[in-house]
Amino acid sequence: MILDATTLNMLKLGVWETLYMTFTSSFFAYLFGIPLGIILIATDKDGIYPIPWFQRTLGIIINLLRSVPFIILLIMVIPITKLVVGTTLGASAVIPPLVIASAPYVARVVESSFKEVDAGVIEAAKSMGASPLQIIWKVLLPEAKPSLLVGAALSVTTILGYSAMSGFVGGGGLGDIAIKYGYYRYQTGMMFITVAILVIIVQIIQEAGMKLSRVSDKRIK
Repeated sequence: MILDATTLNMLKLGVWETLYMTFTSSFFAYLFGIPLGIILIATDKDGIYPIPWFQRTLGIIINLLRSVPFIILLIMVIPITKLVVGTTLGASAVIPPLVIASAPYVARVVESSFKEVDAGVIEAAKSMGASPLQIIWKVLLPEAKPSLLVGAALSVTTILGYSAMSGFVGGGGLGDIAIKYGYYRYQTGMMFITVAILVIIVQIIQEAGMKLSRVSDKRIK
């Protein structure tokens, strides 16, 4: 394999498409996932606004969505993708299934982060007359911030892995390059290069998330 100008430009485009798919999908996944996570923790039987039957129902729906393998979900939501994006090929076409697959995962990550908040802090806020909304905004979110940032790094790297799988259906990005050249054309060198780039991106995202978490953690200041 020769790394000529054409190959380098193809890899640059693949990196751009991968980052575009990953971070755009992550944004929308968190746009839906954070409220879902808040609802899950707030409506729990021991939550600040307990509605156990609703929490259980929502939890089942989220678990069902999380149970569908992403490669199958890509195919299942093709009509939705075509309706929203207007096409089923390219980087933009992968974003709807990525959001559908990732938002339930994000919701569980957010719920887990909120569960780490000291119950005593929440009880103190309740005793001072704080409303459920005030507890969420002024207690839960600030207290869970370090854990949320770690969870965000894990979620984004998971979404990055999903985006690589989209190469099987012409989704673009590094996954598409790895499949077209590394798998179908038996160019092992191209496969290793795309995998190496993906590993580097994952490491950067992970380190950034951990650093932001440490900076925001008031317990270690």
